[in-house]
Amino acid sequence: MKRMLWIAGLAAATTVIAGCGSSSDGSEAAAPAEEPKLAVVATTPEVADFVRNIGGAGVDVTQIIKPNVDPHDYEPTPADLQAISKAKIVVKNGVGLEEWLDRTIESAGFTGAVVDSSEGVTLREGGHHHEEEEEGEHAEEEGEEHDPHIWHDPRNAKIMVANIEKGLAAADPSNKATFNANFVKYAAEIDKLDADNAAAWAKIEDRKLVTNHDAFGYYIERYDLEFVGSVIPSLDTSAELSAKQLSDLIAKIESTGTKAIFAESSLPPKTAEAIAQQAGVKVVAGEDALFGDSLGPDGSYLEAERHNTEVMTEALAG
Repeated sequence: MKRMLWIAGLAAATTVIAGCGSSSDGSEAAAPAEEPKLAVVATTPEVADFVRNIGGAGVDVTQIIKPNVDPHDYEPTPADLQAISKAKIVVKNGVGLEEWLDRTIESAGFTGAVVDSSEGVTLREGGHHHEEEEEGEHAEEEGEEHDPHIWHDPRNAKIMVANIEKGLAAADPSNKATFNANFVKYAAEIDKLDADNAAAWAKIEDRKLVTNHDAFGYYIERYDLEFVGSVIPSLDTSAELSAKQLSDLIAKIESTGTKAIFAESSLPPKTAEAIAQQAGVKVVAGEDALFGDSLGPDGSYLEAERHNTEVMTEALAG
């Protein structure tokens, strides 16, 4: 278990400040009140962006995990508990990505609705490394772990967005029509993203992929790529390559003719660079690093996925 920081005994006080002004006859008149926004806490950059697109001006979103922060190693802060205690609903990625969330909700005294955006998504059983182990003598028990990186298949992103729309409408029925209109528009943009990705990959013959960690399983399955391996042999980022796994990965890169190793924005590229040097291939890092667990600085899911496809296809086409 990772070390977690839990904050107990939080007392949240809400202060309502009413504005008032003077009328022309000297009497006080109440200032027109703005319609209150729905207070939403979203755990990851992906679900936060989905909530903003569906909720529009009707929601006030607090995003827990900031850009380029590793969600696998996150520890909640007092500010997170305070935000959750004041929220109407909490939206999560699900699939075990937020191991810290249940205890945080309990500590915050939150009793509102929790929207699991992963409901209805067909999950990948384990990761690529898990699947390889199941073929060997030391196979792990089936069903132990699912891949939480569901958003990398745009079809899954549409399911997530639909779940979010339903959750927002239940929490704020007066804005149901607005949420639905926003959903229809955004779902069409996700469909276009999927079509554009497929068109870009249709031009690429070499589809061998090595990444920082095993975060792109859904993407790989969606666009029929070949997973060669990952620098961190796990769905999360806490594992490390053993000496044998390191030599095996280098040998596999060389034997398959893999062209590049793709670093990720939320992980240091040092190990990837060392492996690339030994294998005699290039490492794609810096501004071209993939968004595996996070989104870009603008927090846009669509832009992050376009970036990933552009970087990978350009590197493998050369």
